[in-house]
Amino acid sequence: MIASAARYVIGGGVIVYPTETVYGLGANALDEQAVMRVFQIKKRPLSNPIFLAVSNFDMLRNVAEVSRADLDLLEQIMPGPVSVLVQKKSVVPDILTAGSPFVGIRYPDHETALRIIDLAGPITSTSANRTGSPAPTSVAAVSAEIANRVDAVVDGGKCAYGQPSTLLDLEKRVIVRPGAGLDKVMKAIS
Repeated sequence: MIASAARYVIGGGVIVYPTETVYGLGANALDEQAVMRVFQIKKRPLSNPIFLAVSNFDMLRNVAEVSRADLDLLEQIMPGPVSVLVQKKSVVPDILTAGSPFVGIRYPDHETALRIIDLAGPITSTSANRTGSPAPTSVAAVSAEIANRVDAVVDGGKCAYGQPSTLLDLEKRVIVRPGAGLDKVMKAIS
């Protein structure tokens, strides 16, 4: 299932995949058309950026500008239920970031998600729901509307946290959105 899900992503498809926070919609984050499909499936305004997920720090450095000091901090809080806002590299399409020079990055602490990303490369990281609807924390909670519009749904059991990740602005060292992993981030930036 993991290999076939990764093949869909590589081929421009969209999957539903598990993380430790909520189930996400995954597509090749560096492919504008695949990212557009995620916006369409979620009925998300193009002005609302989508995060991307990586499976290691090398992959993170390929898509974002991070200093040694940034990496030292990231190694304290990732992998885990945390997202960071960082300056993107030119390989990251503007559609993903709604034209912003910054991109939200997740490095999930979930074996299934990491194995898919290892095979497929950076993927979109946004909850597998219509914008404004509750984020699913199990495959059973993924709406038929979403499930019927993706190429594959990967079951990874119930999400450990069941809430979105904490979002940290890495440059300013400020929490933009509290969520899962908040204590770990607060400790790292204090």
